[in-house]
Amino acid sequence: MEEQMIIDQGPAPTTTNTTPVVHHHQPTPLTLTQNFQAITSNQQVVLDWKYEMRRQMQEILPGLFLGPYSCSKDLELLKQKIITHIVFIRDPSEKQILRPRFPEHFKYFEIEVSDHPNERLIPHFPQAKAFIDDALLQGGKVFVHCNGGISRSPAFVVAYVMETTKMDYQHAYGFVQNRRFCMNPNEGFKVQLKEYEPIYSARNSVKEHPYTQTELHRQTLRRPAEFDDEPNEFEIARRAPSFHEEPAVQR
Repeated sequence: MEEQMIIDQGPAPTTTNTTPVVHHHQPTPLTLTQNFQAITSNQQVVLDWKYEMRRQMQEILPGLFLGPYSCSKDLELLKQKIITHIVFIRDPSEKQILRPRFPEHFKYFEIEVSDHPNERLIPHFPQAKAFIDDALLQGGKVFVHCNGGISRSPAFVVAYVMETTKMDYQHAYGFVQNRRFCMNPNEGFKVQLKEYEPIYSARNSVKEHPYTQTELHRQTLRRPAEFDDEPNEFEIARRAPSFHEEPAVQR
């Protein structure tokens, strides 16, 4: 992502050799969100998809690429795309095949998960997002891949698009698929992506509206949790056998 630059000419120069001052403004996560939201609002469908494109990488968002492992072995391709960071997702049994090929050229982030419906992806989503955000905010470009770029890596990219652009699952899934038609996460991953939406929404809500000092103090005044289940005087009396006995009839 290109840095935004504002050229400050300052006061009127007294000589013709005055050099303008250039201020560099570091982009922020909010900048990413705003820029990406403008892009994802355009749901244009890619119409020229061909079968052989499944062996290529596609740019899903500016600086974020998705594709198969074979692309990660092509140093010239990676340099051509100006890739700086790589997220590679592999099963433990794939360690001999899927591995960092060029650690001297790129920064790698490994995620070890299997392409199985019961494999939990949600715990890995925040770390993957943090790595991608950090790369993009530094002006880098990220390539995300698994073996075929069909199931696992697309699931992570969909999760990133959802959380970063605040887009719901259906729209985020469609947005990514419009750029890589061959993607098809297994059904278990699709369910987890749907489950992830309220999770990151709640987390973001807490970040945007943190507790005030008064609210935090109020929380500390609550009774300790270990006493919450202790019966009070009425409960003790209610449990006593005499509480349930019929009153004696006065004669």
